[in-house]
Amino acid sequence: MRRTLLTVTSSLSLATALLAPLPALAQQAAQAEETAQEDDDFHKSGGIIVTAPFVRDLSILAGTSELSGDTLAREARAQIGDALTKLPGVSATSFSPGASRPVLRGFQGERIRVLTDGIGTIDVSNTSPDHGVTVEPIILDRVEVLRGPAVLLFGGQAVGGAVNAIDKRIPREVPEEPFHLDALATYGSAADERSIGASLDVPLTSKLVLHLDGSYRKSDDLRVGGFVLSPGLRAEQLEEAAEERAEGNREEAAEAEELAGLRGRIPNTGTETYSFGAGLAYIGEGGSFGISGSYYNSLYGVPERPGAGHHHGEEEGEAGGEEEEGPVTIGLDQFKVDFRGQVDLPGFFEALRLRAAYADFKQTEFEGDEVGTVFRNNGIESRLELVQRERGGWRGATGVQYVHRDFSAIGAEAFVPPNTTDQVGIFTLQEVRLGKIELEGAGRFDRVVVKSQDVGVERRFNSYSFAAGLAYLPTDQLRIGVNLNRAQRAPAAEELFSNGPHIATQAFEIGNPNFTTEKSWGGEAYIRYSTPDVNLSLTGFYNRFDDFIIDVPTGLEEDDLPVFQFIQNDAKYYGIEAEASVVFARAGSFKFIADGVADYVHASLDGLGPVPRIPPLRLLGGLEAQSDVLNLRAEVEWFDDQERNANFETPTEGFTLVNASASWKPFGASRGVTLIASANNIFDVIGRRAASFTKDFAPLGGRDFRISARFSF
Repeated sequence: MRRTLLTVTSSLSLATALLAPLPALAQQAAQAEETAQEDDDFHKSGGIIVTAPFVRDLSILAGTSELSGDTLAREARAQIGDALTKLPGVSATSFSPGASRPVLRGFQGERIRVLTDGIGTIDVSNTSPDHGVTVEPIILDRVEVLRGPAVLLFGGQAVGGAVNAIDKRIPREVPEEPFHLDALATYGSAADERSIGASLDVPLTSKLVLHLDGSYRKSDDLRVGGFVLSPGLRAEQLEEAAEERAEGNREEAAEAEELAGLRGRIPNTGTETYSFGAGLAYIGEGGSFGISGSYYNSLYGVPERPGAGHHHGEEEGEAGGEEEEGPVTIGLDQFKVDFRGQVDLPGFFEALRLRAAYADFKQTEFEGDEVGTVFRNNGIESRLELVQRERGGWRGATGVQYVHRDFSAIGAEAFVPPNTTDQVGIFTLQEVRLGKIELEGAGRFDRVVVKSQDVGVERRFNSYSFAAGLAYLPTDQLRIGVNLNRAQRAPAAEELFSNGPHIATQAFEIGNPNFTTEKSWGGEAYIRYSTPDVNLSLTGFYNRFDDFIIDVPTGLEEDDLPVFQFIQNDAKYYGIEAEASVVFARAGSFKFIADGVADYVHASLDGLGPVPRIPPLRLLGGLEAQSDVLNLRAEVEWFDDQERNANFETPTEGFTLVNASASWKPFGASRGVTLIASANNIFDVIGRRAASFTKDFAPLGGRDFRISARFSF
């Protein structure tokens, strides 16, 4: 249902008043000239430094943006997906405050890789939207969002892009001071959220550094600005209440009416998370080596889907009937060991780099006080790269990657049988510059084996992926380019083997063990212009898929749950991303910036209509006053209605968010103390993300006042 004309007109008038000539927001561009004294802000006036080990500074990553420093501190939330949504082309699954994964260019799940320093998180967040990501944003150094064809170098499945979270658990440099401390403390009013995180680096010798970090976050049920249920679900509950009352079932009618009228807070959405880690690194003239260990623990509630009540069957008792379970909560923990090493080489190759990690992950789904299903995932991921020394404008890297995953689910609702996945990939990336022309090429081969002994199925897949790029640089400020790619992705175990009720998603999920490899052709064209006062970027992208794998609602029910079936079907995605930042005035120590972002995705399944859960057109814009010690910002984010919906998918009503923030360095720009205050969703509107599985009964948070203190000494 569309918003009324009055609401739309009011929202656009407010946006116009704040944004002047620009319609959207480009936050990272607005911060590109933040003071250089902030050691942990990695914005550079010439662009963004990409620290993925083997593609550092390689321009084939045409769509790259970053969140760091004060902006990361202001936007940090319980889950990394919700922290990145103001970047171009980024949305989030927003399943609950405790589980939200990034959505890039409309892609989510298996097609998006979430990395920590170039290595997968080795959790199960890519397999289902109810699974949290084991990354704590408040202790990160920065987050890089990598889009475009060349991201296939992180794996053929990363056709949608990758999110690379950079922490400091394995130090990269020796502090010049006796110790270096970073800390962040935040309070948010919408969920009574309290969080604190800190990291400490201590030089033990001139080449040996010790790192320690820890974090704690707790929040209550999320407050919203109106009715919890969408208008459609409210109407269903009121209709059910009328039917129950007509049949004389007053108690059931009252329950349905109470649910229809629920507002103020979303029940069972509180979170509690803590983490800690330690690392040790040797940093010498000929290379560096480091190791770290970390632990992550989170407990969070899952909002309940109305009408999706579920039971195991008859329970023995006085009534001898069927007993429904209590609210679902999820507890997860992960122990992880990371290694990073580099050896500098003479001659043709500049360096040999190794990155590896092992993780032991467990997730428990509780139904009330009872343990429902326990998921376990033991995994190893490693990559070895040879980096070429630049010669005559030619540079590149070649490497091998290995991934092992041992997954099991135990319990009454283990909808996926135990399985293992082994993947070996070989890749290369090459770039050459010839005057004003840059040529780029990348290739990757993957061998993937997915097997489950319990069902007696073993599948083997060979996938080949390629990318090529051409860029023209008529001036130092202007860059025009095009990238093309051919990518293949092997089906994941969940897409092959799922067959049963999944209580956390409140759905009955069915896979297909006969799926073939997913294949796609894709491309993007872009133009970028950059000067000290003006940054502009426009990108158009297109992806055509053969045998695209997607889970779709069938309209059927099994075990009192809606059935979602994985299917293979041809599909196409296309869209645009635009961002701009302009310094339009200066006065005293202040400069005044207008910035904006716009993004849009159109996705269809051949013969079946729209792809489900696709974000709508989004415009986001802001005005900012910056100085060395004080920044003031106001912004408006507008979402269009999403009425291109799959079968059995409900429309998503558009909404507008208005936010404001201020950051102040009370002791000066170089003293390492920043105080941040922000007001989000100032007009307390109800917003629902079209990309969210739970949008109709778990809207975004209402008015939220946040204060943060950031320290760096």
